[in-house]
Amino acid sequence: MDATSPLLAALHRSPDSLAFDVDGVALTWGQLDEGSLRVASGLLALGVAPGDRVAYFGPASVALLELLVATLRIGAIYVPINTRYLAEETAHILDDSGASVAVVAAGSVGHSTARDRSERLTVVVTEGAPGPGETAFAALRAADEPSPPHPAPPAPDVVAMLVYTSGTTGRSKGVALTHGGLAANLDAILGLWRVGPADRMALTLPLFHVHGLGLGVLGALMRGVPTLVATHFDAAWVIDAFARRGATVFMGVPTMYARLLEHFAASPDSAGALATGRLFTSGSAALPAAHHQAFQAATGHVVLERYGMTETGFTLSNPYEGERRAGTVGFAVPGVEVRLCDEADATVSAGETGEIQVRGAGLLAGYWGLEEATRASFTADGYFRTGDVAFADADGYFHIVGRRSVDIIKSGGFKISAREIEDVILNVDGVAEVAVVGLPDAVWGERIVCAVVIRGDADADAVRARVAEQAAARLADYKKPREVLVVDALPRNALGKLQKHRVRELFG
Repeated sequence: MDATSPLLAALHRSPDSLAFDVDGVALTWGQLDEGSLRVASGLLALGVAPGDRVAYFGPASVALLELLVATLRIGAIYVPINTRYLAEETAHILDDSGASVAVVAAGSVGHSTARDRSERLTVVVTEGAPGPGETAFAALRAADEPSPPHPAPPAPDVVAMLVYTSGTTGRSKGVALTHGGLAANLDAILGLWRVGPADRMALTLPLFHVHGLGLGVLGALMRGVPTLVATHFDAAWVIDAFARRGATVFMGVPTMYARLLEHFAASPDSAGALATGRLFTSGSAALPAAHHQAFQAATGHVVLERYGMTETGFTLSNPYEGERRAGTVGFAVPGVEVRLCDEADATVSAGETGEIQVRGAGLLAGYWGLEEATRASFTADGYFRTGDVAFADADGYFHIVGRRSVDIIKSGGFKISAREIEDVILNVDGVAEVAVVGLPDAVWGERIVCAVVIRGDADADAVRARVAEQAAARLADYKKPREVLVVDALPRNALGKLQKHRVRELFG
């Protein structure tokens, strides 16, 4: 059985070299090749056919890597499930995808939810003893390599993964991503950033999302990048990866950079370890300009910010060579067309804000089983409507303003950027995090409010007073928050992306 998908291009290049190290468990390319062949054989013995869905609910592990590669090799569809999901959301994904096999961590929510569906799907348990009628992953893996004939090589338009969105506006939707689309988009972004076998990646992103699973795992599989994998983010682990283990690349999200900066503040000498790195990227949410500047001051590295989403792949990126501007996401990735449009899908004038619309490599094949939602998401000329709002400056750098639905506040006849207000408040002494939202108001349409997380033992009343002072000094009156709520933490999803629909709920 050959590794025919372009997503597995590097699988056979250097069999004795390190492929992945998952929290100290090392795996060479040859071992991954052999292990995934055995798992592929086990899946075929269970009756899995090309196009069938294979779900995974569990931590980063060797089992995850072998299962992913095996699924891609036989033309089945890999369905990662967010391990923070509870039973209802997990059940929705298993049911909506029509998974025939669920590989789950023993005793997890995924395990109990899949067990409830054992009449229609096969339950495979990665650790611990399987229950009645269930299969141990070790037994699945014990099969020999199958004899010819093998499954046909997956064509470029064959769906490789079904990744479910976070569901912030309703039930999560399955985003169908193809072998060819993923490969073209990943090849473009990794080529832009010069990522290759000479690098060593430190990967702490969750592996149920396209950021970690795509750029991290599939990027390594395509480019032959040895990758150090952590089962969860820990600032000390990242620093050690660069100080002792040869890491050169780190791909993170803003929350991770905030935690790294906190670690630097507590242990100033630790920042020097990252100076040996080559590339630090950030995505999934906006990196505050203050954090961008602080990281550069501490490590000497300018974080490369980029933009993308599950449906479009990696879409915009600051340049690898050239100025990386804080607060921007750069330019369109090679092979991707990006335009800004108004609500009628007409292109906006230079400097004006508009919805980001995308056409090109990496676009979803569609929302699984939702033809109407798929059609509604595309313009007549084939651009995907992202729902994100941005403007391009005079030099062509894109600036994300926010989501059309939650980050553009309409108050008193004005369209107001929540991001602009957040940038002001983040500079207030004692403020660690902030989220600005609009609440319904009978007079103004929406009333601007903000929730803040304060630093350490800062006094809440004093912070509120300083927020009011800063807003009065730097914002037009109609942009000032009318209420400041101090909270212990802002609601975020597993990738650290702020969930503003839940911020609104904090205000009742």
